[in-house]
Amino acid sequence: MIENRNFYINGAWVPPVQPRDYNVIDPSTEDPCAIISLGDQADTDAAVAAAKAAFPAWAATDPEERASYVKAILDQYEARVEEMAQAISMEMGAPIDMSRSSQAPCLPWHLKNALKAVKEIEWIRPLGPHAPNDRIAMEPIGVVGLITPWNWPMNQVTLKVIPALLAGCTMVLKPSEESPLSSLLFAEFVHDAGVPAGVFNLVNGDGAGVGSQLSRHEDVAMISFTGSTRAGKAISAAAAETLKRVTLELGGKGANVIFADADEKAVKRGVIHCMSNSGQSCNAPTRMLVERSIYDQAVEVAAETAKSITVGPASEPGRHIGPVVNKSQWTKIQEMIEVGINEGARLVAGGPGLPEGMNRGYYVRPTVFADVTNDMRIAQEEIFGPVLSIIPFEDEADAVRIANDTPYGLTNYVQSQDGAKRNRMARALRSGMVEMNGQSRGAGSPFGGMKMSGRAREGGVWGIEEFLEVKAISGWAAE
Repeated sequence: MIENRNFYINGAWVPPVQPRDYNVIDPSTEDPCAIISLGDQADTDAAVAAAKAAFPAWAATDPEERASYVKAILDQYEARVEEMAQAISMEMGAPIDMSRSSQAPCLPWHLKNALKAVKEIEWIRPLGPHAPNDRIAMEPIGVVGLITPWNWPMNQVTLKVIPALLAGCTMVLKPSEESPLSSLLFAEFVHDAGVPAGVFNLVNGDGAGVGSQLSRHEDVAMISFTGSTRAGKAISAAAAETLKRVTLELGGKGANVIFADADEKAVKRGVIHCMSNSGQSCNAPTRMLVERSIYDQAVEVAAETAKSITVGPASEPGRHIGPVVNKSQWTKIQEMIEVGINEGARLVAGGPGLPEGMNRGYYVRPTVFADVTNDMRIAQEEIFGPVLSIIPFEDEADAVRIANDTPYGLTNYVQSQDGAKRNRMARALRSGMVEMNGQSRGAGSPFGGMKMSGRAREGGVWGIEEFLEVKAISGWAAE
């Protein structure tokens, strides 16, 4: 049993002012795997005060010096990468091979991309030839509160902490209480990299506690949050009292539009993508829209693919999917599967209950519904589990109509061999990202959505600019 009740504040590991133990549950076994403490107002205040005191000196450092600390964090990761993979696998249930190949490597991927992007930032530049004595300065916004989720812990921590550091901000990180172990390890990387005291602080807590305290705090200039749309609304309301900047990366209900001329692996690829990470990704393609002429064949392939996906403990090697994160999530997913059945969707794979042979752990059967209509709850609500809804469409216009008929707008997907059609679809789909024919977005591409998916942009130059203020200066003396 791991016991780590301390927080990282002002360059040191400190105990909570008022200890409040919280068990971290291994979702593969339902047994506690660690004990942390949840913070309270006094802990939040101490962390914010440390960040506020450290801000003037950190903001004044040369960007290259800040980059050198970030490079040192990368060195720490590379020396302890297996520890990170093991921590993520245990705390949130990612199978260990996936944790090693996909979850933990989010840190070096985003860190290296941010180091490239920061070189493109023009910290001070002329307004234009019409105003030779005007300058536009980009300056760090101040103390930022960073609130991250459990499903891709290092992905979100790195996408927030590293750009904030490079921008010259100081910060308080509140990781999810469901997956705190990887963030506590990350804090060790920051400390051992020599980042000055007070620049980075970590306080464990829940949303109602530390999360709300950061959102309301008058000395926090900005909140960067990734999580549910419901929580995003609450954070926005709390932050409004102090008029702080709020950037939100929220839920999704991505449409994967498969035309009749799609490549032969498109359906299988879409099912596997949907089920990856046990369906716990906001950008998962959970609605498969299939052109009517190939619909029956696609349903058959999707069902066969889902039935071939195995489910097992996170600690075991292999290509299986693991459990979902906790009992609450498992129960919600089960309820939504029952909703789909009651709504009249045709269950072609999976269904309610634990997978065969399992009686412990938060495991969900890879589930596929066919003959779904877009007004069903399973087509409109984010389930956040390995559940796919298949919907037929008639033509390109019908596909656009169905895909956009959702409160969300994070990622949509298009599968077609017709380049002109793909390009039209990419422009017509109302989402922050569109991925086509299985091609991932390139390094430095911004991650983010629109509508109820929030409007944050993380990654690349955009991810750093989220933490910067624009200052207009006139009367600049010629050098």
